[in-house]
Amino acid sequence: MEGFLKELPKKAQEKQTESKKFFVKLKKKPPKNLDYVMQELHENEFQKTDCLTCANCCKTTGPLFTNADVERIAKSFKQKPQQFIANYLRVDDENDYVLQSVPCTFLGADNYCSIYDVRPKACREFPHTDRKKFQQISNLTMKNVAICPAAYNIVEEMKKKIKV
Repeated sequence: MEGFLKELPKKAQEKQTESKKFFVKLKKKPPKNLDYVMQELHENEFQKTDCLTCANCCKTTGPLFTNADVERIAKSFKQKPQQFIANYLRVDDENDYVLQSVPCTFLGADNYCSIYDVRPKACREFPHTDRKKFQQISNLTMKNVAICPAAYNIVEEMKKKIKV
């Protein structure tokens, strides 16, 4: 996994032009069964991929925290939301709550998340490859393939399976 992770940004960059063209066509004319195909690709990949051997998303990026995330996590810490925000979050350029720093404060050395049961929605849904109307998040997907080996593999399989 370590070797693949080191090569991932380069591999994603090499495929970027091809992937961009694919996503432009996909957005213009998504197949009727796209959600079904993406669900299948997602499930197949995550039968082979164990996030605990990687955790690259937690090590290199931070999620957005919605107000609901903040309230839920603060409650689990028996803190007021403002106290949780002051301790762990900052407001970014787009006025969103994000972690003060990466790697994620809640990631353990064993790649386990200490707040897994109450983790942010963005973490629960990452890498968003089983999302409905997948064609609408192509920009996000293009970023995720450089971070997440599973997302990279899913997009490569998708390009083989879906004719645009």
